[in-house]
Amino acid sequence: MISVIIPAYNEAKGLKSCMEQTVNILKDLEFSYEIIVTDDGSTDESWNILQDLTKDYSALTAIRFSRNFGKEAAIIAGLTQAAGDAAIVMDADMQHPPKLLTEMIRLWKKENFLIVEGVKESRQKESWLRRIGAETFYSLFTKTSGIDIRHSTDFKLLDRIVIDQYLALPERGRFFRGLTAWLGFPKASVYFVPADRLESGSKWSIGSLVRLARRSLISFTNMPLRLITWFGLFTFIGSFVLGIQTLWNKFSGRAVDGFTTVILIQLALGSLIMFSLGLIGEYLARIFEEVKSRPLYVISDIEPKRSKKDEK
Repeated sequence: MISVIIPAYNEAKGLKSCMEQTVNILKDLEFSYEIIVTDDGSTDESWNILQDLTKDYSALTAIRFSRNFGKEAAIIAGLTQAAGDAAIVMDADMQHPPKLLTEMIRLWKKENFLIVEGVKESRQKESWLRRIGAETFYSLFTKTSGIDIRHSTDFKLLDRIVIDQYLALPERGRFFRGLTAWLGFPKASVYFVPADRLESGSKWSIGSLVRLARRSLISFTNMPLRLITWFGLFTFIGSFVLGIQTLWNKFSGRAVDGFTTVILIQLALGSLIMFSLGLIGEYLARIFEEVKSRPLYVISDIEPKRSKKDEK
């Protein structure tokens, strides 16, 4: 069986088209299939549409969160419910073309790849600010974690072995693209050009993208903490050189200049200290979130009705 996981947030306009195109591809395969759509606390008519769609498609299961918990939680909820030998995660906005499902399944079944990921040949139309921000994040992530996820997407096929390993990870702050790469299983790639969204504009604001990037980097690497040590070393070297220069001027009888240099140094050191404390605070906040052990999500409804855990 193949499970298709579709996280959805305010996708009312595109859900019917997404389901129709996905089912048209899956019904011609030699495998049985199920489709799991996770409504991540949508505020539009997404849930009402999903309820109607479950009556038209017997293979569809719709999960509704009590509020918006984020895409990572929606993916985990879908994978937890999935019963397939493999699961494919794809977006509901049709940027991940359903026609690639056939090739992904072939690579998994015939060539024994445990992960098949969709890779963008080019980025979709977006503002220069978003493009620069994305390139900066991927560059930082690759350099600090050693894992290259440039051009990678959430559009992936995962074998049951990968699914079980991913769900067994103890950490609660998840970054799906990074963690599936970190697991290290054999993978293949299929390339695509993202289609235009059914609705204009991304649902991710600049602020939400910045928060996602910050959480992903902090959850995945301790390199920022190491930078504090390097800052301290450079500051020590600078202080040592400046101290020698000051003593030389004193013993050679030259008058020491005014306070401009001292003030600038104090401002620089103060800024560095506050930056370092803020960085440490970010890691402490992540630890705090982890040790609280709250559920990653809360399910308020499932269609069609069946016996499932309401929380994870």
